Amino acid sequence: MIYRCPLCQQTLHTNARGVHCDANHQFDQAKEGYLNLLPVQFKRSKDPGDNKAMTQARRAFLNAGHYAPMRQAMIDALTQALNGEHKAILDVGCGEGYYTHAIADQTADKHWSVHGLDIAKVAVRYAAKWYPQCQFSVASSQRLPFHDNSLDGVVRIYAPCNGEELDRAVKTQGVVVTVTPGPRHLYQLKAGIYQDVRLHETPPETLPNFVLEKEQSLHYTMTLAGEQALTLLQMTPFAWRASDAWRDTLANSDAFECEADFTLRVYRHQGTDSHSEETPKP
Repeated sequence: MIYRCPLCQQTLHTNARGVHCDANHQFDQAKEGYLNLLPVQFKRSKDPGDNKAMTQARRAFLNAGHYAPMRQAMIDALTQALNGEHKAILDVGCGEGYYTHAIADQTADKHWSVHGLDIAKVAVRYAAKWYPQCQFSVASSQRLPFHDNSLDGVVRIYAPCNGEELDRAVKTQGVVVTVTPGPRHLYQLKAGIYQDVRLHETPPETLPNFVLEKEQSLHYTMTLAGEQALTLLQMTPFAWRASDAWRDTLANSDAFECEADFTLRVYRHQGTDSHSEETPKP
């Protein structure tokens, strides 16, 4: 098993209730199939992450296909960067599994093991229920519950993660694929909130012992019905700045056109001398 105990970092073993380590730290498996690997002392609130309403709204928007071109570009970048069978992949900040299950479905012939991780229990519960072909866990992206050198690839779509943890958990020559907003992402949505919409570049990250191997931009226009436009607004970090009048305008729109602009990057891990631990077998 590539999972490790989030408390003492020892290998986790399966049992009737879920998993445990040799130090007898027990982590239960929910009836939906996911593991809860987020100890209470690592939580910043009682129920961290998105709530049920936010999760359902995001699922409705994503299932309408508005981000499908980006999802396919991400999967293409990942599969082109990693050749071969039996790869271990992690989707950090997986939410309800929209991207996770698509990776698993498109690599089923390669027998890839696809994992999803999120701090929001309600989102992971839905993901595990809907997509049993993946392995999901409630856990922190700042303390990845995976052994050293155990992951071939990590996907991060708008999700924060500890760079040192990526360095530790990703194999030498493994990859991290990131998706970040491009300069014109949701420009029209922002124009209804801010007088002066600034075009922000998202520069490449500096990840320890990774090099930027590939960068590409993806730009297209989405046409959204009123409810979808309002849902998209609610998914953004600037929703709280929107006026009631702008919310009403979006809700009553028959066809709101809005730009989608993404930057995709592939970072290749160069390895470190400190990573001498043998990868645990699944």
